[in-house]
Amino acid sequence: MNYFYGKSQFNSLRRAQERYYLLTNQRGGYSSLSISGSASRNEQVLLMAAVKAPNHWVQFISNMEEIITVQEKECSLLSQEFVGYTKNAEGFRHQDSFEMADFPTYRYRVFGVELEKRIVMKHEENLLLLSYNIVNRSENPVRIRLKPWLRFTKKGDMPLQGQTFELRRDCMSSNGYTLQYKTDGRIQVDEASWQKDLYFEDDAKDERDSVGSAFSMHSYVYDLMPGEVRDAYVMYGLKDINESPSEIMENETARKKELLKRADVNSGLAKKLVLAADAFVVDRDSTGGKTILAGYPFFGDWGRDTMIAVMGCCIATGRKEDTENIFRSFMKYMRKGIMPNMFPEGDAAPMYNTADASLLFIYAVQMYFDQFGDLDFVREAYPEMKEIVEWYKKGTDFHIRMEDDGLISAGKDLEQVTWMDIRIQDVLPTPRHGKPVEINAYWYNALKILASFSRMLHLDEDAAYEELSEKVKESFLNQFWNEKEQCLKDVISGTSADDQVRLNQIWAVSLPYSILPIEKEKLVVEKVYAELFTPYGLRSLSPKDPEFKSSYGGSLWNRDMAYHQGTVWAFPLGAYYLSYLKVHAYSEESKIKVRRDLELLEGTLQEGCLGQIAEIFDGLEPDVSKGCFAQAWSVGELLRAVKAAE
Repeated sequence: MNYFYGKSQFNSLRRAQERYYLLTNQRGGYSSLSISGSASRNEQVLLMAAVKAPNHWVQFISNMEEIITVQEKECSLLSQEFVGYTKNAEGFRHQDSFEMADFPTYRYRVFGVELEKRIVMKHEENLLLLSYNIVNRSENPVRIRLKPWLRFTKKGDMPLQGQTFELRRDCMSSNGYTLQYKTDGRIQVDEASWQKDLYFEDDAKDERDSVGSAFSMHSYVYDLMPGEVRDAYVMYGLKDINESPSEIMENETARKKELLKRADVNSGLAKKLVLAADAFVVDRDSTGGKTILAGYPFFGDWGRDTMIAVMGCCIATGRKEDTENIFRSFMKYMRKGIMPNMFPEGDAAPMYNTADASLLFIYAVQMYFDQFGDLDFVREAYPEMKEIVEWYKKGTDFHIRMEDDGLISAGKDLEQVTWMDIRIQDVLPTPRHGKPVEINAYWYNALKILASFSRMLHLDEDAAYEELSEKVKESFLNQFWNEKEQCLKDVISGTSADDQVRLNQIWAVSLPYSILPIEKEKLVVEKVYAELFTPYGLRSLSPKDPEFKSSYGGSLWNRDMAYHQGTVWAFPLGAYYLSYLKVHAYSEESKIKVRRDLELLEGTLQEGCLGQIAEIFDGLEPDVSKGCFAQAWSVGELLRAVKAAE
């Protein structure tokens, strides 16, 4: 999947920083810089390692500065913005191209020297490879110096002036961390220096800390005679490095081919999304299993996000073992019928403030069975699924309980237990206490799924589940239908929030068991299209609502107040397309329509994080990706839609 950019796409640093690559190692570690090699966020670095998977992050290498010297003329290929623009590094002016295929590749030309750089991360290891091809077409000897900019700090922190660095023959240490390195260059000890006042434009836009620093103390040196061509490399890792550069690159290329083969998809868009999905399936050391990282560069693994994303990122891509592994990781930590909502960084205890993760788990197990037909795992997971239903019926934490009408209510006071969960101190921008529409659609489907599994497993429990599901269905239709708007209410709370037109109603249509008659399902789909649809996602609130926020940005307060108040979210767009196909009986005409609409995603795959789909976009004009630049459930849900329309 190639993304190629020439000089016209990076003729200024600001323009270059509109696009960036993401490499991951399936442990939570990553590498991400712009197509000019600069950083526009302090989380964008050359090597961010997950010293404990998936979210105990340490930023080791900020960047690598390549310096070319010919006849005492020196040129740096580094690009980076500095505070006040007083000393911007503008190596992009000597850059010919950037290409993202299997690996990000930069090509430069200066003083008659051609330099190509490829960046590779090894699967399931905190190992980074920089591979170079250098051609000296000048008539003079050339010296190339590769100068790493170091941090050795936790993600988001900057090295302090008093922080010391130690360089040894095969490793370097600072701040309690040690990083191995391996190179075929000559190691040169340089005068220690601090690179201060690095400026991160995207952080500045969001009023985050936008100034950074790095430390340099050595270089890897290569001397080339006129006409000489040579390869060069530098590798960094947390363990001893034994592989050759060619082995690492060949293995990673072969692994990606195997991912595509196993996913068995047809379209170019589907193949791009399969490769994008791979970035999020990562190790979790605390369970010895797998999990899904919610989004780069900000989020760890969240229960809700995982249960949604696993359906596209793993089940739809044929990753059966990984799916089971993820389910077991979360089943292990289930408490009182609630799946963990979030595993904090390090060894802190999970948080459980979610009303939907457990119900989504049941839905995901159904999707697993539909894809793989493995009843043995269903039998293994059945006790947990049954326990979830029993706890929801009698009541569990966070005021999650079944009411007399069979519907689920959740949340009270300052509790936020749906995905619209922003809380700013004592302010809830999107309060949804009561009976949220999607929670009850999930609940109905959970009961129907348990009834079906009970029959398959000959457990004679299906009648009770079916009886309760019919009660839920009747109550849902009586309470949630908004006759005036001809769609579903967002929540039953007795407040003005009930009648707000929001995207959450789309899940009442997209799920496999229909809680609405087909006529009303069609009305919901049309209402969502008319007021909430955009090519990159669904608006979280109708623009007709006086609370609608047209843009997302600025201070944390402004961003949080807009987060679910109109901001476009990519992941529900998958449910919209699945709903559209469902109400049109998966006709060939409806598939053609969905395929044509999905082609519009190619625009966002080439903007922001290349080959990825972001978390959110502005509510009024959703043109530039915002939030996490690569989001698991965005990729997973849209991949499911792409496959359904093939």
